[in-house]
Amino acid sequence: MIDLRMLALAGAAWAGAGLGRWLGWWVVLAVGVAVVGLWALRRRMGSTAARTAFGALLVVAAVGTVTVLRVDQVGHGPVAALAADGAAVRVVGTVRSDPREVSGRYGDLVVTRLELRAVTGRGASYATAAPVLVIGDADWLDVPLGSRVEAAGRLGRADDDDLAGVLSARGPPEVVAEPDLWWRGAAAVRGSIRDAVAHRPADQRALVPALVDGDDAGLDDGLADDFRITGLTHLLAVSGTNLTLVVGFLLVLARWAGLRGRALLVVGALGIVGFVLLARTEPSVLRAAVMGTVALLAMGADGRRRGARALGVAVVVLLLVQPGLAVQPGFALSVLATAGIVLLAPGWRDAMMRWLPRWVAEAIAVPSAAQLACTPVVAGLSGQVSLVAVAANLAAALAVGPATVLGLGAGLVGLVVPVAGRLLGTLAAWCVAWIIAVATRGAALPTAALDWGSGALALGVLSVLVVVIALAGPFVLRHPVTGVGCCLLLALVVVVRPPSPGWPPPGWVLVACDVGQGDALVLNAGPGAAVVVDSGPEPAAADRCLDRLGVDTVPLVVLTHFHADHVDGLSGVVDGRTVGAVETTTLRDPPGGVREVESVAGSAGLTPAPTPYGATRRVGAVTLQALWPPPGAPTTGPGDGSTANEASVVLLAEVGGIRILLTGDIEPEGQEALARSLPGLQVDVLKVPHHGSRYQDEPWLLSLGARVALVSVGADNDYGHPADATLEPLEDAGTRVLRTDLEGDLAVVSDDGELATVTR
Repeated sequence: MIDLRMLALAGAAWAGAGLGRWLGWWVVLAVGVAVVGLWALRRRMGSTAARTAFGALLVVAAVGTVTVLRVDQVGHGPVAALAADGAAVRVVGTVRSDPREVSGRYGDLVVTRLELRAVTGRGASYATAAPVLVIGDADWLDVPLGSRVEAAGRLGRADDDDLAGVLSARGPPEVVAEPDLWWRGAAAVRGSIRDAVAHRPADQRALVPALVDGDDAGLDDGLADDFRITGLTHLLAVSGTNLTLVVGFLLVLARWAGLRGRALLVVGALGIVGFVLLARTEPSVLRAAVMGTVALLAMGADGRRRGARALGVAVVVLLLVQPGLAVQPGFALSVLATAGIVLLAPGWRDAMMRWLPRWVAEAIAVPSAAQLACTPVVAGLSGQVSLVAVAANLAAALAVGPATVLGLGAGLVGLVVPVAGRLLGTLAAWCVAWIIAVATRGAALPTAALDWGSGALALGVLSVLVVVIALAGPFVLRHPVTGVGCCLLLALVVVVRPPSPGWPPPGWVLVACDVGQGDALVLNAGPGAAVVVDSGPEPAAADRCLDRLGVDTVPLVVLTHFHADHVDGLSGVVDGRTVGAVETTTLRDPPGGVREVESVAGSAGLTPAPTPYGATRRVGAVTLQALWPPPGAPTTGPGDGSTANEASVVLLAEVGGIRILLTGDIEPEGQEALARSLPGLQVDVLKVPHHGSRYQDEPWLLSLGARVALVSVGADNDYGHPADATLEPLEDAGTRVLRTDLEGDLAVVSDDGELATVTR
């Protein structure tokens, strides 16, 4: 029997962290009173349940207290006060995460985390210990982890409760102390791993470091999305699986060398410490290390009972040390996956052992139990339930172990003998090529993931289904007929695309895809064909929208400008489809978006070209004319948002007798110029510029006489889109306004020349 008392204490620790974060000292006071009351009654507390309840309250009080102190330290210290004032400061701190280049809305940025030791601002200096996020320029890319730096900038508020502020850095940092020896050693091994696979194709040279130590820099967004759809995302980040494989391999070597008893414990402990240094001592890495240790215990003798106890202890200790983990999705996924392996997998394995060999039953039970336990949280984050995750994890498992061990070996050996390191790196890359094939082929299946939703009702129903499956699993899997039958039924659902009743609607001419905060518009060019204007911020969302419309041929893709919310989903458009051409605006800015488009288009054998101004073209059933930008428009820019927006391609399209104006993110100045150059322009459908931003030339928008206005916008976005000041005048003029954040995919339909709309 499993002793659930430590798991109950783990739940209490989680509750204490949450209550402490949201209710503050009140919850600590209330629980403290309850603990004192129970202590006064301790002589009457003879039952195990009563003692467990007392322990649970004690844990709630302890973790709640730590959480309140941590929140108070971060949110009410001198750094937070300076951030609230937007103060210009000079800081000294230690770099706690690898600087990473990201594509911002207005250009490329570098982000990293600093643990501040001193801050000077508003005429005063403070010694402190507060974490901040740094946003800087390319000068920060070369700052090594663990180094102490001095920098200047302006502090601002942070959305994350575990950060005291956000430092917008001015100028390069000054390194005042180099990293310690162990950090330099870990950096050397990470660099050696990258060097060992530098000669391999891009996906392979990005995935090997991600698999070994969580270094996913350079990983293609489209590939990352395929990993998410197939439930393989845990391979792209540091997880307990990484530690289990690395330390397990070290223990095998130690046994082969004749070590036993406490010597093995020392090897295991050194392996865990080395793994943490290699993968970085961030909270997610510490969490993964602890969960990996729990998995190692669960693999030993009496693993189910010991694993349950170890899991409970791990959660309590982690939340006492890092209470902020309680609200991190990664922590919840790690705990749930480990709990599934510890609590569910043994019963499922034993049931299947009635008709399968033990190793086969265990190979199926472990990923199935872990995936099932994580399903509600994954659905809450993505709105999807992966139907291929178990099969994909089973298929990928063949190569995960060898790839991880060979990749680590390549890094270590490459420090001494680079040629041998490259040889091992090549073998590791061959292994990850199989994993990549599993992810891409699995994600391409018709029903690889089921759109479930993330609302309370949807998640409640899903949680009930998960509990039912968990309880029924041993009974269903006990017999080969029911076990194999369930597998065949799932395979049939995945391979055969289910119909979408009523979608796409007959006679559709335009669909504005619900891709979140971004644009992705589809013009019907004929059966199975479409012209795509912008691709949204995520490949999967664009891919799903085109799948729902039955589009397998895209003769033309037009990207209005190079901001991420218009181009980052391009790989979802080109993957698995025949694409004829990719056209863009003339302004090649921001650079990150330009590189993304050129990379994705190049992988499809295409070269992006500027959209020809003024020419009227027919692409299938679509007639197109580019109205903006005019000839002679600039081709380079400063990297800010407004300049790129202003260069958006504006298209006048006609499909099925419906005139459509697609405006990208063009700014009021460009709208005014269009009003002067094309007086009297009239359209049936208007794609409202810039997601309904309040910055519009209202007279021009109203002069178009559109009967329908489409707003492509993400729910609860941070930009205040769409603005009531933009939408209300359109509605007052009799225009029907539809929004993707409220109504999902928006379709414009031509019914014998009459205009209609349908939403999904």
